[in-house]
Amino acid sequence: MNLLFALIASVVVSLISLIGALALVIKDSLLQKIIIFLVAFAAGALIGGAFLEIIPEASEHIKDMTLLFLYVVLGYLLFFILEKYLHWRHCHSPECTVHRFTYLNIIGDAVHNFTDGLIIGAVFLINVKVGIAATLAIISHEIPHELGNFAVLVYGGFSKLKALLFNFLSSIFAVVGTLVGYYFANTISGFSGILLPLAAGGFIYVASCDLIPELHKEEDGKKSALIMVVFTFGIFLMYLLKKIG
Repeated sequence: MNLLFALIASVVVSLISLIGALALVIKDSLLQKIIIFLVAFAAGALIGGAFLEIIPEASEHIKDMTLLFLYVVLGYLLFFILEKYLHWRHCHSPECTVHRFTYLNIIGDAVHNFTDGLIIGAVFLINVKVGIAATLAIISHEIPHELGNFAVLVYGGFSKLKALLFNFLSSIFAVVGTLVGYYFANTISGFSGILLPLAAGGFIYVASCDLIPELHKEEDGKKSALIMVVFTFGIFLMYLLKKIG
């Protein structure tokens, strides 16, 4: 029965990815005007989520801070290698309309959702009430994150329908993570603790190396100032949700 509750919770978390459907009713002209601000929010949310949510959660599993941040650096390095040696970032062909960082963002989001599922599965194994509380906390974080993530995919060149589909597909990893977390929570020591900082490193890489440089391309002073405000708000919202949760 606990496993059933855990699976229901992870399915609900996965369905949060469909919140990007709201963008389907927005006119393209309006979406183009606000997309850079959504990217700014996504960058702030990724930075805030990594440093204020994922890494602190990982510290509950890994007490050695040197080892913890070694895993974060390893996650950062892993994403660097994916871009550098698979050439996902640079595309000089005129037929290439999708920025390669969008695929990295999908991978990072899948890892993030997988670790969310690990937490859900492990907690529901211990206590259903605590599992429900943890799920509500995850949902409160996922709503702004998924909106921003959808914006990143559209900004990277995906159509809105394709972005919605890939965002949903990456969110399904929450269900996979729930099954793995539930089954291995008591058999593999530190399993989820290692994946958490790896995911944090990946999100830091995507935000700092791919999204923030896009924000620097804006040259209008007033618009740039507003971008910085939105970016800061993304970080602050992650902090606020952490405190509330």
